[in-house]
Amino acid sequence: MGAMTVTRGEIVAVLTRYLGAHPDRAADAAALAQALDREQDLASCETMPLHVSASVAAVDDAGRVLTIHHPSPDRWLLPGGHVEPDDDSLYAAALRELEKTGIPATHAVPAPEPHPVPVDIQVLDIPADPCTGEPAHLHADFCFAFRAGDFRQDGCYVWRDPSDLPRPRLAQSIAAIVSQAENKPEP
Repeated sequence: MGAMTVTRGEIVAVLTRYLGAHPDRAADAAALAQALDREQDLASCETMPLHVSASVAAVDDAGRVLTIHHPSPDRWLLPGGHVEPDDDSLYAAALRELEKTGIPATHAVPAPEPHPVPVDIQVLDIPADPCTGEPAHLHADFCFAFRAGDFRQDGCYVWRDPSDLPRPRLAQSIAAIVSQAENKPEP
């Protein structure tokens, strides 16, 4: 099987679904929309000044979100990273990032969907990294949320209250997901 990659069409389709669900957030995605007009390969981490990334908000049964400590910029953030050449969708990239935490994609709820909508898309400033020589740039981060149930794993991950997340709008979106799950009637 040949390598697949996230295409411009995939990015546009996911952004369109997201803005359909959250029309009030169009201004937040303006830099991404402008970059899409330039016909660049936004799935490549070498594309500057902006490329896409995928992150995952894994929520446990207590409503806490899985975070990982990133040494640069010395903060607790959601698991996530660059899109890889063999990712065929942004959602697949998020599932891959979820599996890096030790939570298998088969354990995540909802199960993989054909047309998922991110819980948040935000253009983030990434500072220059003197260790790698990478210049300051922007990530258009596509964040997908998953219920991780009571799954526990060891390592450098910590379950935190959504209010501890550095992105307030994302914290609000996660809190809404937790509230919906708590209010859903038992089958």
